[in-house]
Amino acid sequence: MKYNIPAHLKGLNSAELDDSRKQYGFNSMGAVKRNSLLDTLFEILKEPMLILLFAISSIYLILGDYGEALFMFIAIVAVSAISFYQDTRSKKALEALEKLSEPLSTVIRNAGVEEIPTHEIAVGDLCITAEGKLINADGEIVYSNDFSVNEASLTGESYSVFKSASSEDNKVYSGTITVSGLAVFKVQQIGKDTRIGRIGTSIAEIKTQESPLQVQIRSFVKLMAIIGFVIFLMVCLVSYVRSQNLIESLLSGLTLAMSVLPEEIPVAFTTFMALGAWKLMREGIIIKRSSIVETLGSTTVICTDKTGTITENTMKLMYLYDYASDKTFDQNGFGDKSLSTLIDYAMWSSEPVPFDPMEKTLHRVYEETQPDERPSWHLFREYPLEGKPPMMTHLFENRQKERIIAAKGAPEAILNVSVLDDNEKEKVRQLIAGFGEQGFRVLGVAKTRFEGDSFPEKQQDFVFDFIGLVIFYDPPKQGIRRVFEDIYNAGIKVKVITGDNSETTKSIAAQAGIQNPGKAVEGRAIMEYDEAQLLEAVEKKVLFTRMFPEAKLTVVNALKKKGEVVAMLGDGVNDGPALKAAHIGVAMGNKGTEIAKASASLVITNDDLDKLITAIAAGRRIYINMKKAIQYIISIHIPIILTVSLPLFLGWIYPHIFTPVHVIFLELIMGPTCSLVYENEPMEKNTMRRKPRKMTETFLNWKELAISIIQGLIITAGVLLVYQWSVYQGGSEEKTRALVFTNLIFANILLSLTNRSFYFSMFDSFRNRNVLFPAITGLTLILLFIILYTPAASGFFKVSSLDLEETIVAGLIAAVSVLWFEVYKWVKRWQEKNTSGR
Repeated sequence: MKYNIPAHLKGLNSAELDDSRKQYGFNSMGAVKRNSLLDTLFEILKEPMLILLFAISSIYLILGDYGEALFMFIAIVAVSAISFYQDTRSKKALEALEKLSEPLSTVIRNAGVEEIPTHEIAVGDLCITAEGKLINADGEIVYSNDFSVNEASLTGESYSVFKSASSEDNKVYSGTITVSGLAVFKVQQIGKDTRIGRIGTSIAEIKTQESPLQVQIRSFVKLMAIIGFVIFLMVCLVSYVRSQNLIESLLSGLTLAMSVLPEEIPVAFTTFMALGAWKLMREGIIIKRSSIVETLGSTTVICTDKTGTITENTMKLMYLYDYASDKTFDQNGFGDKSLSTLIDYAMWSSEPVPFDPMEKTLHRVYEETQPDERPSWHLFREYPLEGKPPMMTHLFENRQKERIIAAKGAPEAILNVSVLDDNEKEKVRQLIAGFGEQGFRVLGVAKTRFEGDSFPEKQQDFVFDFIGLVIFYDPPKQGIRRVFEDIYNAGIKVKVITGDNSETTKSIAAQAGIQNPGKAVEGRAIMEYDEAQLLEAVEKKVLFTRMFPEAKLTVVNALKKKGEVVAMLGDGVNDGPALKAAHIGVAMGNKGTEIAKASASLVITNDDLDKLITAIAAGRRIYINMKKAIQYIISIHIPIILTVSLPLFLGWIYPHIFTPVHVIFLELIMGPTCSLVYENEPMEKNTMRRKPRKMTETFLNWKELAISIIQGLIITAGVLLVYQWSVYQGGSEEKTRALVFTNLIFANILLSLTNRSFYFSMFDSFRNRNVLFPAITGLTLILLFIILYTPAASGFFKVSSLDLEETIVAGLIAAVSVLWFEVYKWVKRWQEKNTSGR
């Protein structure tokens, strides 16, 4: 953006910047504590699984089993490395998101204007702030143009305060919001030395509240840990009573404790959330808190703005209505002399350096049709866009002290302050309604005269002469009908919340494919409803027009009270409260103000509504895949637990069929499968045609948990059948262990494949490309065959090699114990098809 900044403001040069940085540091609330590599490693080594491994290694050393002890230490390194990789990858993803979501600040340095990350602001910098910007340091104003600021974050008062270099209070403070105009201020305090830094607590010290899913997962893991400890004591006791060998009993108990502890689950949750947010960032969707990914898939209502979200925000000037001649001119007639006053005052009522598409268009039409007098006039007072409905007023003056006072805004607002009789106002209103029904955006333009300097406090207190109307067309975006079709197919409702009038909004909604738009309700009516009327309105109404900040916030809160999960899209300063209140506040990256971005939990960099659908789809994919991963972990842990415990409890011939060596090998397979392979799983084809899940529902309901338990028990039955078959065949302990171990490895591979979908067949899932599945499966089979057929590995794992028949038997029993679930899914699909066909 261009700024009209006096040439004498040069800012810091490079040497001065270095000196300032050395003396005062960076603009942060104190050093954010980053864990070093050693800190991360220490945290990993405190994990329960590694503590168990250390204990088992120590017992092996005491027994003199140095080979097993060495393997356990290697396992410690391997588990630590996997955890370290996952933790580091997650943290890097989150740091990248944090860096990308940091707001930029505009400064003057080396006599040039540049944008820098906010933490790089230095004491002595000249910072530029303009309407909608968040002020990020304390300082003193050195230049301003009709500058006003909202200091509610410090004072609690929500009104705007006008300030300038010459005013008694010429200070600005970090955390406050620029409401209007422009100011350049010299930075005096940064970071924790700012006023808000001294008042408040550093964000780094505030603990983030855990999400419902995090609480559920943590509770589940704690429960399993308690169960594991109880079973550990039982196994130790039973083993000691039978063997009278304390060390062997401890090993048996620790082996079972390892098999019970689902330490993969919290790691999987962190990995899924962090990598999910990172992948969305690559799509141009910045997630400011990784836990919001969990909420995205539950979205039930999208509240969207019209301009720039549904429409292109191009604002092509189609018609001009001149009140004096009572004529409407199309583009070919814009050069008509009778339009001079209307075009002049429409331009003067716009920002001198426009950034709004409508104001850019008005300046361009002025340049094309009128002699350019802009250099001769300067803006000396501005009334910002406000009111219900809104309007704005600019006051210009030249060297001869002549004045231009121009206003524009919502036609109703301009008519309300104009000296027209009721009949004339009604006539204009009919024109406005006609344009609105065709989807046009209409603004009213007015002028007035005022002598003296005792300007009214409110612009509505001027008495204006109505000049005419400027009529724009902002067409719906290409492909927007398909976007809304996808939203509706996903079971998500749409509410259009806009400051525009009802007629225009209804026309654009029809063109964009908004379903059942019905009659619009205006912001004033929303604020007058009692609670019952409000709840009924937000449920039944689709179009909300002439909305202002309080009305938007009221609608969002009412939807939440109805149990909806609300995604609110916004781009302006006035959208901040509603964005903050929504479950998912979505700010626009291109046209969004810094306040909107700061209030939002998600930023769409290219302002494309379709990206929100991408984010919701990703949220659903991640949640579903995490459920698959956890159900897989539950199912595969059951046969490990029961294979370790039942032979001991039932007094079978080989009570210690699995040792810690076998359990840790299985854990090393399950960890990456759970947290990396399933995280990489593509979205199933019907995911975006399901209704949103309820955010309050339990992560795994009883039916889903029962399916996982049944899967685990049937796999256990297969494992124990192999055990008994080997014993019946006269197999040794090594042969039986090899058969049981091989059967469980095969079952694990098949389970990970069949659980790729709990609805579609395993063969359908093969069409979803996931390179990590064949990689992990291939590596697992290679390691299994090395263990079985390499003498050194066989001796270490205490197994014997299997012949072809034995391998086929282990594989067939594994297939039967897992692939029955494919029949269950087929029956489920068949029943659903027959039900829907009736």
